[in-house]
Amino acid sequence: MSFFLTTVLAALDDGGDRVLFHQNGVTTYHQARDRLLRLHSGLGEVDVVAVDLTNRPETLLVQLAALLRGATVLLVAASAPRQDRLAAAAAAEVTTVVTDRPHEWPGGDVRTLDDLDGEPQELQLPDAVRLLFPTGGTTGTPKLIRHSGIYDGMAYIFTPSPDGPGRTLLVAPMTHMTGNATVLGTLLRRDTIVLQDGFDAGAVLKAIQEHRIDTLSLTPPRLAAVLDHPALATTDVSSVRSLSLGAAPLPPHRLAQALDVFGPVVGQGYGLTEAPMIASISAAELIGHPERLGSVGRIVPGMEARITDGEVEVRGLSMMDGYLGGPEVGAGWLRTGDLGRFDDEGYLYLLDRADDVVVVGEHGTKVPSTVVEHALATHPAVRAAAVFGKHTVDGQVLHAVIVATEDLTAEDIQAHAREAFGQEHYVPASVAFVDALPLTGVGKVDKRALKAAFSS
Repeated sequence: MSFFLTTVLAALDDGGDRVLFHQNGVTTYHQARDRLLRLHSGLGEVDVVAVDLTNRPETLLVQLAALLRGATVLLVAASAPRQDRLAAAAAAEVTTVVTDRPHEWPGGDVRTLDDLDGEPQELQLPDAVRLLFPTGGTTGTPKLIRHSGIYDGMAYIFTPSPDGPGRTLLVAPMTHMTGNATVLGTLLRRDTIVLQDGFDAGAVLKAIQEHRIDTLSLTPPRLAAVLDHPALATTDVSSVRSLSLGAAPLPPHRLAQALDVFGPVVGQGYGLTEAPMIASISAAELIGHPERLGSVGRIVPGMEARITDGEVEVRGLSMMDGYLGGPEVGAGWLRTGDLGRFDDEGYLYLLDRADDVVVVGEHGTKVPSTVVEHALATHPAVRAAAVFGKHTVDGQVLHAVIVATEDLTAEDIQAHAREAFGQEHYVPASVAFVDALPLTGVGKVDKRALKAAFSS
């Protein structure tokens, strides 16, 4: 029998009347268990189930119900364009869809939560669980990632704290690897999770104070929104014991600011949907070492990493099984698509996504867009910056999109880049100003949307 599912069921039994979910009221562990059993019965015999639901308790419970049926589960990225969702379902050969937007799915076995209710039946646990995730990139059509073994790993890693139950805030989609691991970790630890469907910086601060949140994770753009929110000055954030940052490189000055606001509880991690945990760095490693503010940390136990032709390659225990339709990864190396370097102490620094490097000038100089973004973000009147390549008749040039806190001109931004780098090819050839950068559903800057908007 699946160790993961056995452990999840034991946690639901042990939790009793303790609150598991907090969202528009509360759901206890036993209420969640009872709902899971009815969903399992209502689902019936299924083969490949797509879960297309927003952040709510039933999203996790439908996933677990399908896994208890022995089905393969495709977790549909909530923010993905409709054509990508349908393409992922077709590639996975989905037989059943559970969704709260049935009108967006073509004919077939498409159900809503109202269709999934039945009298509990005896459970027959499968030997293993099988899940599919679309890749989390923002620049192209997603591939499907197969995961199974890491869920048994979660059941070993996430255990109740000797300090008693904690409170976790989740704003990432539960159908994304980060959100999925967070909600499952909370359940396995017998903690309480406060769910928010979507991100609002003011709502995050309110939840931290109202629910005495001790654990949360944010992407760099969402952290910036929290740090810049006017309510921060009057919000009690002293309950936070772990603030994890990840999903994209974090500007060093923002990490320093977070340490000032939240104290020595801020850490950063690096992972992919293909390999959820690769590196991490704690507050203790950052304090007194400002040079490490740009690092994503050291490689975690059980994983290995190397740099090949500038690109980070990884292998180890948290790896995916493979891509759907592709070979097993096994002990082979995975090319991450991230460019990076190690320092003498083994700390990893990410420079850019390989696809986001912009080749400019007559000599073909390679400019990492992330490096330029971080430099531009140090301007006191710049709240956020995104940089990418823009095609012209003379070749690619750097284009910057800026969110400013006061009136700025393109010349101001270019002068700041020129001063920061002292090299002209790092200076954006053109600059646009916007009220906010578009974000994906998981909180990354959506460069695909930016490139489409500024392609002309």
